[in-house]
Formats: sequence, structure tokens, C-alpha cells
Amino acid sequence: MHELSVCQGMLAQVSEIARDHGARAASRIVVRVGPLSGVEPALLAQAFPLARAGTVAAEADLVVEPAPVRVRCERCGAETEAAANRLLCGACGDYRTTLTAGDELLLVSVELVREEEVMSAKR
Repeated sequence: MHELSVCQGMLAQVSEIARDHGARAASRIVVRVGPLSGVEPALLAQAFPLARAGTVAAEADLVVEPAPVRVRCERCGAETEAAANRLLCGACGDYRTTLTAGDELLLVSVELVREEEVMSAKR
């Protein structure tokens, strides 16, 4: 289950972002996972609670957005969605395509909690 190490790497990025913005915690993390990324979203979600323990994201929610597989056709130039196991052009059906999306694992956004926000919430 390499998703645990993926989570740990993602949380290292989140910690750096929190430090750069003077935040004390992260409350929500959004990632985009393509079906050709080599990461299983369900396993990523299972690994996240273990990986986040003791980090700035200890109380954070993880949101996993699926990314579609997209290809650009070398024959007709169309960019269309394709099935993960069948990278054919959706316009002309040609097999000479280039993958343009669907293999990504992206940290899309991080919601941070700053100390002053906690102070104002307690008043």
C-alpha cells in the first residue's frame, strides 16, 4: 500500500504551505486523482487518518476529486475523454492519441486555520 507514503509526501507539502502562511493547522485538503496515476483513491482515503496523526492536518478532512482521462488525437486534433484502458479519440476513433490528463495526482487546495481565526472564534 504505497498510498501511505503518498499521504506522507502530501502532508509534508501541506506542512510547508501552512508554515509559509503562518497557519497553525489545515482543516481541509483537496486532491485530484486520475485513474492512470497509480494511486487508488479508496486506499488513499484509508491511509489518510493514519498519516495525518501528529501533523498540522491532524483534524483535516481529505476530499478526493476524480480526474477524467483525456486524449488529444494526432489525426483530427480533437481533445476528448477516453476510457482508462482504451485511449481512442472520441471524435474519429483513431488510436494515435496523446494522453493529456488522467495520470495526475494533484494537491488542489488546502484550507488553513490561523491562530487569530481561532481567537476570534472563541469571543
